[in-house]
Amino acid sequence: MNSTVLVLTSLEDVTADRVVEVLNARAAPVVRADPADIGHELDFGFHIGPGRHQWSGWLRTATRKVEPTEVGAVYWRRPTPYATRFRHLPAQQRDFASAEARHGLGGVLNNLSTALYVNHPHAVARADFKPAQLQRFTELGLRIPPTFITNDVRAAREFADRHERVVYKTFRGLPRAEEGQAGAIWTQRIDPEAFDDSLRVTAHLFQAEIPKTGDVRVTVVGDRIFAQRITTPKRDLDWRRGDWNELIHCPVVVPASIEGALHDYLASFGLVFGCFDFAITGEGEDVTDWWAIECNPNGQWGWLPDAPAIAETFADILTLKGGGGSDLAHRS
Repeated sequence: MNSTVLVLTSLEDVTADRVVEVLNARAAPVVRADPADIGHELDFGFHIGPGRHQWSGWLRTATRKVEPTEVGAVYWRRPTPYATRFRHLPAQQRDFASAEARHGLGGVLNNLSTALYVNHPHAVARADFKPAQLQRFTELGLRIPPTFITNDVRAAREFADRHERVVYKTFRGLPRAEEGQAGAIWTQRIDPEAFDDSLRVTAHLFQAEIPKTGDVRVTVVGDRIFAQRITTPKRDLDWRRGDWNELIHCPVVVPASIEGALHDYLASFGLVFGCFDFAITGEGEDVTDWWAIECNPNGQWGWLPDAPAIAETFADILTLKGGGGSDLAHRS
C-alpha cells in the first residue's frame, strides 16, 4: 500500500519538524529528504517504459530508502534550491547542473501520480503572485484595499493623492545578499513627494492604508480553519518587524462567508493548505471589517498558539485520514 509520507524540505525547517514528530508518534512511515542533497547524501534510480505506466525505482537518503509507488503523500515544504548545491561550480556548469537536477529528479518527484501533495510545487508557483491573489479575492467577494501596481512616477502620485495614507509592499521580499545575509523590507507608509525616477526601474505595489485595529492570520489545512488575531504593543503597521515574543494572540471566529471563500480560493489554485492574512477594522465582528491582504501558499505557522493542532491536522491529511484531499491536489 502506498502509505509512506515523503517530506521534501531543508534540514533546518522547524515547521516541518513539528509535522514529522506527529507522524513519527503515529508510527506512520516517513522519509525526509532535501532534493538539493543530490550527490553523496542522496541518490536515486527511476524506471519507466513498456509495461510500466508509473515511475518505479528508488530514492535513497543516508538513512532511508523509498520506492516512488510506496508514496501516498508528499509534504512539499521548503527544499533548498538546487543552485545552492552547485554554487561552487562556474556559472555555466552551475546553471546546467541545477537545471538538470530540477528537471530530472524534480521532474519525477513532482509527478508521483498516486500521491497527495501538500502542496504541489506547481500549485504553489501559480498561487504565489500577489496580483493573482488579489484578483481571486475580489472574484470571491472578499474586500481588499485599493491597490495600484506601477512604475510610473506621476501615476503613483495621483494614486497617493486619492487616499489619505498609502503603503508600499514588496512582491517577493528581499533576496539574500551575496554574503548570505538575510534582510527584509517591511510594509511601510510612503511620502509621494519622495517619488523620483528610480521608481521607473521596476514594479511597485501601493495600497491605500486600512485603519486597522489588528491583523488576523488564518491557517487553512484541508477542511479545518485556525484563526488568530495578532496585535503588537505599539500597534505596528507590520507586525512582522518587531519582537515576535511580544505579539499578542487571541483566537477569533472567521465569518462563515469568508470561511467559504477561503476554501474556494484554495480549491481554485489546487491547494490543500494556505496561510491568509487579513487586516481588521473595528471589532472584527462584521464581515465588512475583514480586509484580505494576501495568501502564502507555503506559509509559516509554527509560532502560533494552535501550532500543535495544526501539526495534527497536517498529519491527518498526509496519512489520508483528514479532509481536503481534492483531485486538484493530487496532480500537477
